[in-house]
Amino acid sequence: MPLIPEEPQIHESAQGPRATPASGRVAPTPRPVPGPRPAAPSRPGRPGPLRPTAPAQRTPRDMAAVKPGPTGPAAPAAPGTAVATPQIQLVPASAEGALDAAEEAVDLLLESGRTPGDVLVITTGESHPWAAHELSFGEASYWAQHDARDDVFYADAAVAGRATSRPVVVVAVNGGPDAVAATALPLALGRAGTLLIVCGDPQQINSVLGAGV
Repeated sequence: MPLIPEEPQIHESAQGPRATPASGRVAPTPRPVPGPRPAAPSRPGRPGPLRPTAPAQRTPRDMAAVKPGPTGPAAPAAPGTAVATPQIQLVPASAEGALDAAEEAVDLLLESGRTPGDVLVITTGESHPWAAHELSFGEASYWAQHDARDDVFYADAAVAGRATSRPVVVVAVNGGPDAVAATALPLALGRAGTLLIVCGDPQQINSVLGAGV
């Protein structure tokens, strides 16, 4: 009588534990991988702006890096109501690389769903090229764009006190005297509605804003 070979038994592969996101403090804003940036259409009679015009579609990774808050101008707090302190994120960078780090942070904010008008960028050292270019047309035109709130606005620390609050403020500590940073960081904290991102030397920043940054 011929032997019938036994059928091999099929075992289900064991399912390993699923990774769960760690809870706790929000990590500093990661530096996104630099890549080609889309060009925006030029303004009439002026060189094209340095910012992309439309944010990319959100991805889970983007959302984990920077969580966008409510868009639009922050509503004034009612009398006697405690004002929430904005979240603070630190991006370590040298003075030479702080402006590039700030640009990457702005790109990530726009890609994660923020509108350009939500963002104010303050520099403590050399002016951002956009600010230098727009000021060449006169201060009236420059501040009119600030008041329109339809694009990212860049300002030197020396004039940032004139800027109004925005949901997100990004500070590039890209040089300048220590006294300028010591003034610009508390000012930026007061202007930020929900999020303050500071790009620069962590030791210098913590000495101004406190060890809790």
